[in-house]
Amino acid sequence: MNVPWPHHALARIASTLGVLAVLGGSVVHAQGQSDPGLGNVIETAIGSASCDASDNRFDTEVYYKLQEPRLKPLVRDAQERHEILHQVWCESHRVVKRYKETEHVTLNLPPELVLAVIDVESRFNRYAVSPAGAVGLMQVMPYWPRRLGVNNRLFGSIDFNIRLGCEILAFYLHLEGNNHQRALARYNGSIGRHDYSDMVLSRLANRWAS
Repeated sequence: MNVPWPHHALARIASTLGVLAVLGGSVVHAQGQSDPGLGNVIETAIGSASCDASDNRFDTEVYYKLQEPRLKPLVRDAQERHEILHQVWCESHRVVKRYKETEHVTLNLPPELVLAVIDVESRFNRYAVSPAGAVGLMQVMPYWPRRLGVNNRLFGSIDFNIRLGCEILAFYLHLEGNNHQRALARYNGSIGRHDYSDMVLSRLANRWAS
């Protein structure tokens, strides 16, 4: 069932398209996120239970205290801020744990890096849609979600969009042996170039790093 987009969502989309056109490097290229191995990764993510942030309670509290004031100027609604921070923490840790248990590898996917990706990709606008068709906070390309019948869950969501974005980024980190620059370029569909990955890593260092 298709649900009409609210007027405020359409306005935010139009605004975001203008911002992304100016940024250029934050627009996901059309060939991005369509690697054959991602089908199984996204299918696994769809079937996963909701993540739990109860582990490492002290680290969680430190994370919230550091990042909440940094996110406040970008996301005015307190509940939305909390949900974004919660999902970024949960999903980044969940996917790292899953790779350690199933692939026996250690991934370097700190929540701060995920925040930097969201910052560059959508400026924390969950209704963002790029000219290439990427959707939501983490600008997930709908190629695999459409094939798996969950494309409609990407738009406007916080939890599902961040979950898929973290899974895709983790897939590329594993593929590139934890090389952040190359993994980010693959995520953006700009492998062989450095503009996008440099932008994310600069945003990480200047805004989100502890």
